[in-house]
Amino acid sequence: MQFTEEHQALRKTVRDFVEKEINPNCDEWEREGRYPIHEIFRKLGDLSLLGIQKPEDYGGMGLDYSYNLVAAEEFGIAAAGGVPLSIGVQTDMCTPALARFGSTEQKEEFLRPAITGEKVGCIGVSEVGAGSDVAGLKTNAKSDGDDYIINGHKMWITNAPSADFICLLANTSDDKPHKNKSLIIVPMDTPGISVAPHLDKLGMRSSETAQVFFDDVRVPKRNRIGAEGTGFMMQMLQFQEERLWGAANVIKALEGCVDKTIDYCRERETFGQPLINNQAIHFRMAELQTEIEALRALTYQACELHVAQKDVTQLASMAKLKAGRLGREVTDACLQYWGGNGYMWDNPVSRAYRDVRLVSVGGGADEIMLGIICKLMGTLPGKQKGDS
Repeated sequence: MQFTEEHQALRKTVRDFVEKEINPNCDEWEREGRYPIHEIFRKLGDLSLLGIQKPEDYGGMGLDYSYNLVAAEEFGIAAAGGVPLSIGVQTDMCTPALARFGSTEQKEEFLRPAITGEKVGCIGVSEVGAGSDVAGLKTNAKSDGDDYIINGHKMWITNAPSADFICLLANTSDDKPHKNKSLIIVPMDTPGISVAPHLDKLGMRSSETAQVFFDDVRVPKRNRIGAEGTGFMMQMLQFQEERLWGAANVIKALEGCVDKTIDYCRERETFGQPLINNQAIHFRMAELQTEIEALRALTYQACELHVAQKDVTQLASMAKLKAGRLGREVTDACLQYWGGNGYMWDNPVSRAYRDVRLVSVGGGADEIMLGIICKLMGTLPGKQKGDS
């Protein structure tokens, strides 16, 4: 990655925002299980940080994905992972298909206010019985004249309790699972939508997450993004940017764990010397930092190819897999060196340990990433006779 002065200026803008508007409040937001998302998003919108790679015609910066990656990486210095997670939902999960395939009217009604921070979005894909198995989702949108009538539910929906709209993936026909789905923008105040109480999560506690129910929800077909039946394809494209964003966002969070652990081990003495003097510890910190740099290189390479409009399915899946597994390794190792202090709920490494665990689950579990990689390597077995 050959970063320009513009990249570095953007990096500084994000870093200054996190240090001023987010980190001083994270302890309070973690206790409350939510943060003032509309207030923070409006401030982000004022800095154009919600539309870095979105079209200038709708208030975005019109930059390429490398700038978005820089922002994602810098948001990783946030002291609570739930805040950048909900920002990433807005920028890289619920709006990419809208920006790429949406109509002029859809972009004016939903994309522009999402970029300015006036509207908060969420992405409706996962269900209780269809998380990583996107093709198996059951929520349906039946045709009724110029409208769809939506019934079903979505689970683990970040931003849902405060969202103004949801980018919903639903079955719009009885065709094959990969051809019967459409993405539909649904305002969250539409009659028939109900949001369950905020879920009590292991980590990412400052972001609101809930189950959303649809009971005969009527929405005009003009809210469908692109042609009917193309939703699965669009969602797979959205996943690539989501996975790149997630990998980039982990990098500085993990570096922060290593740095904080080194500082603690310099201050903490056992048997008459600082902990950091133990070879097992300073060697381990060197190993972990090396692995973080390898993740950064992989993520940057995938980003470069994505900017060049190459297919990055394999590299994005590898980066996502590496980010999730390395996140678990780094936070677990660092927590160990904090001893009893690391086991305390409010310890920064303890919080990172809980937050980063989502990376191996959300946006496609590790096992799904491995399946994708194996398929592209040509080693994934085909279905055998008699398989369902």
